Amino acid sequence: QVRLVESGGGLVQAGGSLRLSCAASGTMFSIISMGWRRQAPGKQRELVAVITSGGSTNYADSVKGRFTISRDNAKNTVYLQMNSLKPEDTAVYYCNVLDSQMSRNWGQGTQVTVSS
Repeated sequence: QVRLVESGGGLVQAGGSLRLSCAASGTMFSIISMGWRRQAPGKQRELVAVITSGGSTNYADSVKGRFTISRDNAKNTVYLQMNSLKPEDTAVYYCNVLDSQMSRNWGQGTQVTVSS
């Protein structure tokens, strides 16, 4: 069973930065991609950023130029560096992993709150 442990959320003022981490452990097939999605109150969960095992990345338009996703394949860990944070970035951020069996596992979520 795959376990995803997230860390790094918190409260920050607008314009500030946070770095999220997510470590995957347990029995898993080869990882195809790791990424982050977020869900704000009353809204659907949305893609934030994703990175493949080969290092290709994709970002939501709303975070391009401000967020950077990276990963350490040896540690099965993915990071999300968030700069120039805005109040509209406030959400619960969920790490997820897609494996070679096309199974997607989710972390428990970490709260990010940006005050104006």
